[in-house]
Amino acid sequence: QVQLVGSGGGLVQAGGSLRLSCAASGTIFSINLMGWYRQAPGEQRELVASITSSGSLNYADSVKGRFTISRDNAKNTVYLQMNSLKPEDTAVYYCNARGVFTSSYTYPEVWDQGTLVTVSS
Repeated sequence: QVQLVGSGGGLVQAGGSLRLSCAASGTIFSINLMGWYRQAPGEQRELVASITSSGSLNYADSVKGRFTISRDNAKNTVYLQMNSLKPEDTAVYYCNARGVFTSSYTYPEVWDQGTLVTVSS
């Protein structure tokens, strides 16, 4: 069974930085796409950033130039470095993995439990 475990959220002042991490556990051969989504209170979940196994990147316009996504394929781990944080970045951040290949099954999509990021003004 594959699970994603995210960490690194917390409270930070505006202008500060946080680094989120998310590790996939299980006997995993490869993961096609890993990414981060966020959901603010009363809002829909939105894509923040994603990265393919070959390193192709995609960012939401609202975080370009401030956030950096990266991954370690050997560790099946994805990171999100968040700099110059703004109060509007406050949300629950969810880690997502698509196309998770194991010896017995391919998981179309897996989510973690979410980690709260709060940016104070």
